[in-house]
Amino acid sequence: METVINIGYLVAAVLFILGIKGMTKPKTAVRGNQMSATGMLVAIIAALLDNNVVSYEYIIIGVLIGGTIGAFIAKKVAMTDMPELVAALNGIGGGASLLVASANYLESQKLAAMGQFVPTYDWSIAVILSILIGAVTLTGSFIAVGKLKGKIGDAKQVRLFKWIVKLSLAALLAGAAYFAAVDPVNSDLLIAGLIVLCLILGICLVMPIGGADMPVVVALLNSYSGLAGAAAGFVLGNNGLIITGSLVGASGIILTSIMCKAMNRSLTNVLFGGSMSESSGVSRSENDAFYEGKVKFSSADELAMLLDGAQNVVFVPGYGLAVAQAQHATRELASMLEKQGAKVKYAIHPVAGRMPGHMNVLLAEAEVPYDQLVEMDAINPEFSQTDVAIVLGANDVVNPAAAEDPNSPIFGMPILDVHHAKTVVVVKRGLSPGFAGIPNELFIRDNSLMVAGDAKKVLQDTISALKDL
Repeated sequence: METVINIGYLVAAVLFILGIKGMTKPKTAVRGNQMSATGMLVAIIAALLDNNVVSYEYIIIGVLIGGTIGAFIAKKVAMTDMPELVAALNGIGGGASLLVASANYLESQKLAAMGQFVPTYDWSIAVILSILIGAVTLTGSFIAVGKLKGKIGDAKQVRLFKWIVKLSLAALLAGAAYFAAVDPVNSDLLIAGLIVLCLILGICLVMPIGGADMPVVVALLNSYSGLAGAAAGFVLGNNGLIITGSLVGASGIILTSIMCKAMNRSLTNVLFGGSMSESSGVSRSENDAFYEGKVKFSSADELAMLLDGAQNVVFVPGYGLAVAQAQHATRELASMLEKQGAKVKYAIHPVAGRMPGHMNVLLAEAEVPYDQLVEMDAINPEFSQTDVAIVLGANDVVNPAAAEDPNSPIFGMPILDVHHAKTVVVVKRGLSPGFAGIPNELFIRDNSLMVAGDAKKVLQDTISALKDL
């Protein structure tokens, strides 16, 4: 039976790897997701075959409760809130690892008292790592959820949080060393203290990080949840959990690296550099003065006239599109332009929105053809031949200062070169800065127009005006 179980875990691991590979491209993403889900089903069945570990009545209760909650969330959560959901699920995964390690520790006490368990150094380290990473992931993820929702602002006392982190780490190292080397099965108070300490550590690690860096933080916390799962696998001696957690941990780290590169930030700077908007030092009055009398405001009617003769049109989606739920209106306008003979594409920046792939998912929901979604490096050379580039709620990812102003805090950040288009139309509710906290020179360029308003309404008005031409 042990051989069958391990073969099941091996099959699950292969399906996970193929699933991750499939999710690297829009055309194969659905199949990749299905393969990963099948792999998880195989892993669960393999775990259930181990009668020495599993009590089926509790599994059934857990499936019913978890399935009900999952179905409710899937129906309730809007696509705009998907980043928050991913962050929350990361936290729940970390919390599960924390509880598994804690429960295994309590069980080991009973077995040790009966002489049936002798703790090893490896087991002690695995318990501590599972508690540490799981607790940090739990509280850190929910702080990230609060920042994504705008409920928690950027911390102003960054140094205070850094000192708390240093003190917590010092106490944690001392406690972990005592647990591992001296008394791993009779340390109830110590374990409780370490759990509380790790929960505080998770809060203090994420609080100083600015909202602009949340895509990186979500990716990193995703990696943490995988590492916590792998550590819990070592605690339980479960090969499937070790493999799955390692895959999630490794892929999360790779994604974090990609996000840092796309934002021109080092991981160290993200974690310990504080808020980008705070460091930029641009006040609201300075932001308003930058734009005063320089922005050329337009209307949906004028946008319709521009598009009426355009041959090459590129839509640049940002978080404003997600907030306005404008993906269907965007798709409708694009279809009208294609019927008139225009060539339409969508420029996708790696960190547009609040998490990697956010824009891809929203546009796929509106049945935008996959081949029209073009990544940054591929679309940038085409902007000089673009008649009209329509920026829908994007800000920092189209700011020319990243390429032209060495004094800008985002200088060197890869951006979409929309400023090279013949005409740029920015659809935005106002002139407030993006997460970087700085003005956007694109808005005052000679080839730029701004249509102020909700992206969905502006596009709907443009569609109506285009029909009347």
